[in-house]
Amino acid sequence: MATEEGIILNHYNIASLFPTEWPAEKDESEDSGAEREKLPTKLAYRKSKSRYTVLERSASDRRSLVPNSEKTRDGVENLVQRDEADPLGATDSVVRALKQRGLPVDEDQRLRNRFLLSSTTFTPNLYLSQVHSTTSTQQLLQGLEFLSRSIDQKSASLKVLVESNFERFVRAKSTIDDVYTEMRNQGAEPEPEKPQRHSRHASKGSAHFRRVSDQASQMTVKGVKLAVNEKKKHALIKESEYGVQGIKAPLIEVAVKAEEVWGPALGGRDREDNLRAVLDSIEKSQDIFEIGPAIRTAVKRKDYDALVKEYGRARHLADEVRNMANRASDKKEHLTDQQIYQVFLTGRMWLEVESQIDAVKREIWRSLTSVQANLVMSADKSHQGDHVKLISVLLELGVEDNPIWVWLLSRYDYLKNRITTTFSRAKVEVEVLRRRLASGEKASLFAAAAHLKSLIRASGPDSMRSLDTKPVLELWELIYQSLNNLLSLQGGILGEVMDFWSHAQSFIDGKAQRSLPGGFDGNSRRHHRLSNDGVRDLRSGVLELVDMIRENVFSFFADPPIDDISSLYSPVVPETPNTPRSAGLSPFPNDHRLRVDLLNPPPPSPRRGEAWEEFAFWPPYANALSGVQYLSKIMSLLGHATNEMALLEPISSVSQEHEKLKFMLAAARERSARAICASWANDAEICKVTEDWTHSPENAETTRLPGSIATFEAHILSGLQKVIYMPDAAAAQKGTVDVITPPPTKLLQMIRSQFVNSIYKALSGMVENAEKPPGAGTDLWVADGDSVLNQQTNGNGGKVSKPNATDINLRLLLTLANLTALRGSVFPSLISEFENLFSVLLTEETKTINEVLRQIDERLLHTYTKPIINELSGVIYAGIRSPEWAPTTARPTEVRAYVYEALLILVRIYTQTSNYAPSLTHSTISHLLEQISSMLLGAFRERPKYTLSSLMQATLDVEFFAQSLTQFTSKKAGDIQGQVYMELDRRTDPNARSRLQVELPEMKAVLKEKKDGTRGEFACFKRVRTAAVRRNTEDVNTQR
Repeated sequence: MATEEGIILNHYNIASLFPTEWPAEKDESEDSGAEREKLPTKLAYRKSKSRYTVLERSASDRRSLVPNSEKTRDGVENLVQRDEADPLGATDSVVRALKQRGLPVDEDQRLRNRFLLSSTTFTPNLYLSQVHSTTSTQQLLQGLEFLSRSIDQKSASLKVLVESNFERFVRAKSTIDDVYTEMRNQGAEPEPEKPQRHSRHASKGSAHFRRVSDQASQMTVKGVKLAVNEKKKHALIKESEYGVQGIKAPLIEVAVKAEEVWGPALGGRDREDNLRAVLDSIEKSQDIFEIGPAIRTAVKRKDYDALVKEYGRARHLADEVRNMANRASDKKEHLTDQQIYQVFLTGRMWLEVESQIDAVKREIWRSLTSVQANLVMSADKSHQGDHVKLISVLLELGVEDNPIWVWLLSRYDYLKNRITTTFSRAKVEVEVLRRRLASGEKASLFAAAAHLKSLIRASGPDSMRSLDTKPVLELWELIYQSLNNLLSLQGGILGEVMDFWSHAQSFIDGKAQRSLPGGFDGNSRRHHRLSNDGVRDLRSGVLELVDMIRENVFSFFADPPIDDISSLYSPVVPETPNTPRSAGLSPFPNDHRLRVDLLNPPPPSPRRGEAWEEFAFWPPYANALSGVQYLSKIMSLLGHATNEMALLEPISSVSQEHEKLKFMLAAARERSARAICASWANDAEICKVTEDWTHSPENAETTRLPGSIATFEAHILSGLQKVIYMPDAAAAQKGTVDVITPPPTKLLQMIRSQFVNSIYKALSGMVENAEKPPGAGTDLWVADGDSVLNQQTNGNGGKVSKPNATDINLRLLLTLANLTALRGSVFPSLISEFENLFSVLLTEETKTINEVLRQIDERLLHTYTKPIINELSGVIYAGIRSPEWAPTTARPTEVRAYVYEALLILVRIYTQTSNYAPSLTHSTISHLLEQISSMLLGAFRERPKYTLSSLMQATLDVEFFAQSLTQFTSKKAGDIQGQVYMELDRRTDPNARSRLQVELPEMKAVLKEKKDGTRGEFACFKRVRTAAVRRNTEDVNTQR
């Protein structure tokens, strides 16, 4: 089939069996002129010809110097023939032999010329290896003899030709040389003729003629030179550009004019043809040309769906072309020009697409490894699934590395680095603020008292903001936020670790891969499954991340404050496109408080023996109120975080990890409790400063101090219970292993002892406030607007005078009233609350506290009544010892003056107690009555003997006291009064005692008269009390 096609192509002198245009060389007018000259005129016109006759080439074509010679693209014939006989004589057609071997010599002219002896590119080695590959050595020797004979025959023919035409060759050569010499010397100067020799004796005439001839010849030579220069332009010499110099300039001008006139027209036609050809090519290969721009547009818009679609089209087209080429190669067929063009276009398109896709892959890899860092700092949560989209795109595009594993590994590295850098930075920031607080001045007692009273004065968020000084609260907030950044499940690093394991577990179980594509022809499905080693590495990675968090938290609570803070002001690595903005590790970025002077960094905290110096998490000089407030939140956060860490599948299956978590939580709890108890002891001593002697809104008989103590202790107990038990976190435990264990007995005993100790210190401070001598520390007592020291009302609602703030009697009375309130309601309530919160009984401690209260009460009452008793004792003893005490008449009619004076003292005390401590009035007057009775007993014992009149006088004095103070008489006072009468009876004779019975009616009349006379002075002792006051008084007496 191929041989027939070659014959047809050679016969009609065409390049293709399906030509698209008429060959230009066939338009020449001399195509068949020789044939028409040979044939008669009639036959030339009558002979019937085929429609393709014009394509045929006659063997007698005179235009061809060599039969079957070829033409170049310009139509110029050369000596290379289309086919030749084998020079070795093996075959009459070399081309046919090559076609039989499957070489495309018809389509590839250069290849054919390498096998033709008439071509200058003839290659003997290639010729022998292809044409004579199977020829034997004997045949090759015969071919060599044939070739030698052919050469000899051609040499002999050439020799005969030269000998017979030698004269012609010589004449032709001479003619050619003459023509060439004439053309080369055209325009050259003629050589001057040599003058004829003359005799030495020439005549004058001849001389004159010679001069004239010379002048004429010079003129002639000048004219000749002009003509010669003009003709020299056409000489075949280099200076005249080989004869074209004369016409070069006119040709250039003509060419310029022609270009100006016909250039646009001819150029437009050419451009139109070119554009039409290009347009046709583009229309035929439109799909190929559209893919590149479509991919660029998709990349620019980050439209990954369109990118994958266009890349699939490109791969499909590339595979079609590849399959086409493979089929042609398998069948040993040659591609057509159109197919070659399609291969070329597809290859160019595929190279461009591959370049773009490689760039996109690199960008997606970068985005995939940094997607988590960008997500942390982004408030837009709609990008949480970006990693799935990026992994899907990479799987669709086809990659060698597993994008799932790369993403998991990059996220693990990110979390590991973030845990280290975040917590290290946080510890340094906390230490910087600790040092600045420690180097400052400690808050005054007055300022500390204001913070302790803030729980009563404010409520809600306002009370929380006034629990401590602003720098302390800022440091607490920094500590909490730093731990929250690490342990929070919502936006914290632990939450990222939980999310990381959730995604890893999903990939391990194969759930996440269900929505992932398989790639082109399913080539990416091999990335859907993680290897066993990869799963094991993921589990180990999660264990390592949890251990890092646990160790950082443990070191923060257990280790002392750090010494090295250089990382805060060390050079920072410049940000890169992959550097997340979370590199701002501080919970308060750009905080001016954390700016450090490189030349003057904060010095280490001075050692003063304070308890907080050993705790890195406790702000210097912080009180227990702010401590329990923030540590309860921190421990609740830590408890929740520990629960979640224990629930992680890699952790829950390892019992050793559970023990580590329990130990970390127990250590943090124990250290927090110790820090709180140390500050609690200091604050309990400061409670005394909260005494502002201000009226309590809840109880008008006490100051605000009992309420402050109750609120302070209750706040501490409530917060400490949350620190110890972490109730919110304990209630949220879901696993089978409880990482929040009950507190040890030793820790509860420490808290128990500190609670009782704080009560003792508060009571000690109250006693110190009451007994402080006037003028000492009065600057601590700044009266508020409603201070009882400024304005008080009596029982009838009237205003009383403003007492002196330094009056110890007032302080003692108010303190006694406060002790009564503490003993009656405050301390029992606190003890009950402690027992409920910590599930322990304070039986012995309750007895001890009550005993201490009783002793303090007696001490303060003694302190209050001692000067009064001394005053009463002086009055009573002076009155009874007075010589004027004994009556001068047989029947006394007056009560002695000392009795009135003592009762007036009691009136003063009654007024004072009823105004400032009504509940203490009855007990105080009763106690003084008992002392008065004892004084009377002692004074009357000093007299050895009493007459009847003296006995009657003593009876009037004693009975006046007893009847005036009837409502304050106690059993002890009655007993003492009985002893007085017995002493009087022992110091009188029987006659006087018998006569006394006769005088009793008269004595009662006198006593009634005197009582009626002093009704106004001692009316306070006869005041009718309400049932409530009576019950309160009875309760006080019972407690005493």
